[in-house]
Amino acid sequence: MTDQPEMNVSASGEVSSDDRLWSALAYVFAPIVSIILLVWEEKKSRPFTRYHAYQSLVLGVIIWAISFVVSLFTAGLLSCLGFILWIAMLYWAYKAFQGEYVQVPFVSEFVKKQGWA
Repeated sequence: MTDQPEMNVSASGEVSSDDRLWSALAYVFAPIVSIILLVWEEKKSRPFTRYHAYQSLVLGVIIWAISFVVSLFTAGLLSCLGFILWIAMLYWAYKAFQGEYVQVPFVSEFVKKQGWA
């Protein structure tokens, strides 16, 4: 589906454990940590961290919006949908912690087309 390698080996070397940790946290605590990573100069200059920060930011905003709209129209009865989507984010966080580029349907392609990653 993509020509991205399993492990990110950038010009500055291999992905550090710090990169993997921050990338995973970006999914778990999206979109808060994502925004922090994108304004933190040291972190946004790292390709692996920047890729996951942008992707988790978009996912976090989508999940918050879906949760809000669904809860609004169902009087909170389906508010568990946001929790279910967050479980998927935990899986992507695990993959990021393993040092892999995560391919999320529609979102990964959107982030690449915008030139963010």
